[in-house]
Amino acid sequence: MISPDAGAKAFFTADHRSCDECWASLEDVADSADASTRGAQWARFAGAMRRHFSMEEDVLFPAIEQATGLFDSGPVAVMRHEHAQMRALLDEMERLAQADDFADLLDQGDTLLMVIQQHNAKEEGILYPLADRVLSGRWAELAQKLRGY
Repeated sequence: MISPDAGAKAFFTADHRSCDECWASLEDVADSADASTRGAQWARFAGAMRRHFSMEEDVLFPAIEQATGLFDSGPVAVMRHEHAQMRALLDEMERLAQADDFADLLDQGDTLLMVIQQHNAKEEGILYPLADRVLSGRWAELAQKLRGY
């Protein structure tokens, strides 16, 4: 994991890749491993995703909103809406994981991955560069908060 000191774009992009790796590991075990292993890998992926959302929603997004004055519109509002969509998919996938229905979970995962890819492209191309510009003077403080996640 890259240090938060690297800046918003580097830190959060690396965290995207970490979440992607968790998903790939889940796909690797979904058909062949025992229920315990599948469940543990699901928990790792879901935890990584929810942690990522929390870091953005609790630290990054409010700081961007404060710096830009855009509280109900703009890129952060779009990202919050997409997080809600992804959380709904994760919640459904959680139900499937608890039922040990990893075939349907992987099907739902295909939908989630499509949303994630589009979402990450927007964050990495627009939001994170914006954050690096408008938060440069506060980044050390924000990086300290991110270490707590």
